[in-house]
Amino acid sequence: MPGQLAAPAPAAPPADPNQVIATIGDDKITVAQFDSIVGGLPQQYQAQARGPAKRQFMEQLVQLKLLSKEAQKLNLEQKPEVQQQLSFTRENILANAAAKNIMDNTKVSDADVHKYYDDHKNDYQTAQAHHILIRFKGSGIPVKEGQKDLTEEEALAKAQDIVKQLKAGGDFAAIAKAESADTGSGEKGGDLGAPFTRTQMVKPFADAAFSLPPGQISDPVKSQYGYHVIRVDKVDTKSFEDVKGEIEAKLKPEMAKKKIDDLTKSANVKLDDGFFGPAPMAAGPPTLQNAK
Repeated sequence: MPGQLAAPAPAAPPADPNQVIATIGDDKITVAQFDSIVGGLPQQYQAQARGPAKRQFMEQLVQLKLLSKEAQKLNLEQKPEVQQQLSFTRENILANAAAKNIMDNTKVSDADVHKYYDDHKNDYQTAQAHHILIRFKGSGIPVKEGQKDLTEEEALAKAQDIVKQLKAGGDFAAIAKAESADTGSGEKGGDLGAPFTRTQMVKPFADAAFSLPPGQISDPVKSQYGYHVIRVDKVDTKSFEDVKGEIEAKLKPEMAKKKIDDLTKSANVKLDDGFFGPAPMAAGPPTLQNAK
């Protein structure tokens, strides 16, 4: 009927894995063989080889097989350098298979996940806050129209006076609109908007905000932008269940890498420093000189 939405086209049935999709002389390639070859490509190329570049990839594969047969006719595999390359390619394939096997069989225990969560709980905190910024000379924030370019001492004194006003019952929003050099939040009464993490703020601000009880006014907090007067409205911490999957996804490759590193450490590996150069020195504990 006119005006009716057309029914969606039915999905194409899955291809028969035994279907022959290419013939190269006496050789035949099935859907299953093609999928297996594509599966051996680096991950970033697989979607193209199964999609818009499928035919182009197959044409390259045809050339590869024909050239391989030509090499065999000419006995090129008997050349020492070709044998070395074939050996390396085989080892590379086996190494990738072993690495995948280690990754697939690496299990992250609940105890490991809980420990990581407990040790990094701060990473899963967000805060919402208001602030008033009093800039001083040298700040990256421009001087607000109608305001004086304050020295650091003058800015601190002004911020301390604002703290006194607020603790005496002053209107945070009104003072922020009038005095904050951060015009973006100042126009909203000092509201910083969406919840933020520790890493989204400069360290002095984050340290103060995440240690301040909600509703309390901070003492002036110095950053490269000036002196901040902060009021935290809310601090949230994601629950263990909320981040369990994220932590498992982070720990699993790290644990698999440690297993591979342990293989290297347990092997008797010696490299010629004269040929490769000396091994890089591990970073040691800071000294008075490099801690400056």
